[in-house]
Amino acid sequence: MFAHEEKLQEKRDKTTVRPGFRERVEEFMRGQWREPVVVLRLSDNGLAFEVPGRREDGTVKGKRLVRRFFWNIIRGVGVAVSYVLYLMHNSAAGKGSTKRVVHVKGPENAMVLDLTDRLRAAKAPWLVCSPSALAIVDTGTTILEPANAPEPQVVWQARDPQAPKVDLRKRTVTWPDGSTFEFLLYGNTESRHLRTFFGPEGTINWTGSA
Repeated sequence: MFAHEEKLQEKRDKTTVRPGFRERVEEFMRGQWREPVVVLRLSDNGLAFEVPGRREDGTVKGKRLVRRFFWNIIRGVGVAVSYVLYLMHNSAAGKGSTKRVVHVKGPENAMVLDLTDRLRAAKAPWLVCSPSALAIVDTGTTILEPANAPEPQVVWQARDPQAPKVDLRKRTVTWPDGSTFEFLLYGNTESRHLRTFFGPEGTINWTGSA
């Protein structure tokens, strides 16, 4: 079953992220930062929040109540389907835990929210890391030919000493207030690309293994 799922994911990767977009973002950000970069397409799936004052999907509590009512109906169907698939996956893997996965954690008004609020508006978000900086770049839809796509846009960035700490192996970003962002990648292609930068003893080879 899992082999079949991987093939479906590979097909999705090829049909929705055309070759060339990563290279455009790499060139764009290397030109700005004058450093080697790691560029990763982030997942389009929603994030789960555990931050006071925010709902589970990251929206601010007490706002957009009417729109929220109709969205909850649609979202409820999606959650039900996802939960069934989750139980099937755990059953096949012999796992019994139903612990909720949380991608964004922190105190009220957490520092992480500056990034995630901007991330939510991106059509095709890419995480860009360098030895001293971090950014979220939006390329717009990735089903176009890269030559016909708009220029990449930086929607959020931070550089040392203000940049949060990034752990590419654990796929987490951590801020001084303790808030964290566990980023999700866009399928197996991105996971494999990330692994090419892993060096010995936990180091990151910023030029990659290729």
